[in-house]
Amino acid sequence: MTQPQSDTVPAGAPSAGGAVESFRTPFDWRSLAPLATLAVLLVFFGLVTRNFFSLTTVEQVLRQGAVLGIVSVGLTFVLLCGEIDLSVGTLALWTACSCGVLFERFAGRGGKEAISPLLLLLIVLLPLLSSLLLGLLSGTLTVASRLPSFIITLAMMNIAQGLSRYLTKSEKFAVPPMLAAIGNDGPLLTPAFKLPYSALLAGLVMLVGHVILQHTRFGRFVYMTGGNREAARLAGVHTPSIVVICLGICGLTAGIGGLVNAGRMNSVSLDQNADLLLNAVACVVLGGTSLFGGEGGMLRTLLGVITFSVLNYGLNRITWVDDLMRPFLLGVVLMVALVINGWLGRRR
Repeated sequence: MTQPQSDTVPAGAPSAGGAVESFRTPFDWRSLAPLATLAVLLVFFGLVTRNFFSLTTVEQVLRQGAVLGIVSVGLTFVLLCGEIDLSVGTLALWTACSCGVLFERFAGRGGKEAISPLLLLLIVLLPLLSSLLLGLLSGTLTVASRLPSFIITLAMMNIAQGLSRYLTKSEKFAVPPMLAAIGNDGPLLTPAFKLPYSALLAGLVMLVGHVILQHTRFGRFVYMTGGNREAARLAGVHTPSIVVICLGICGLTAGIGGLVNAGRMNSVSLDQNADLLLNAVACVVLGGTSLFGGEGGMLRTLLGVITFSVLNYGLNRITWVDDLMRPFLLGVVLMVALVINGWLGRRR
């Protein structure tokens, strides 16, 4: 008889040496900790800032969290299978840079010349394909060399950054209008609230990731690979293929996030996505996904993205905090939240 699924363990996945297990108690501390963190942040910022609980706050949190949400989907796959990808930030940069260069190559300097919709679609899709291929290359080299994935993706991080610098010559480039619309526009639901297209896209990507993890054989294999790779191999799972595909997914979502971020900024430059890797990893881990694989899920990642975005936006709203101190406070709060999450997770 099939056991009910949870966001931690898909049906049919073995315990994998205890790394993956179902909820056996009414409360799961690792799931409760991110909720408690988010609740504390909401109460704190509601007390120290004016009009924090408003539709403007919701819109800004959705807008700021969209890119992180998209990139975090791929990182969730990679972390669940017991790997890490350090190249997501520069893969996002490479995708945006190659798109900007292609766009100005056919639409002129500043992208002011009209081009056909088909060519515009190719200008967007080809950079995305390149980020997917670079992710698959990282996965292939990881399993072929038997080196830790952080070593391979560290090299890929520098490769993507070097390609971006060479391609752009450190110049700024325009982006296609469709990306600018996705990054900044959205349907006006009320006179005071516009639902960003970027948030809708992030929600769609997260929904697809959740369905894959919880309702497909591949998703079960991802959990099994991260929980206990040797046990998964003995059960008939081709674990090298799982690692390659997960890193390919991570490369693709990094590329999508890079294009959305470029559209939000209305341009492409080398200083974009500088903190994307660390922030995305913080979101995934803050939601409760294990760095050691086999435990977590897309719903937890969504909670982590919301928590991080609320924290970032709330700190920017506090007027009596110096701008130079905000990164320090952001790091301190994140460290405290992550330590509490880990401590509560061990109480399960």
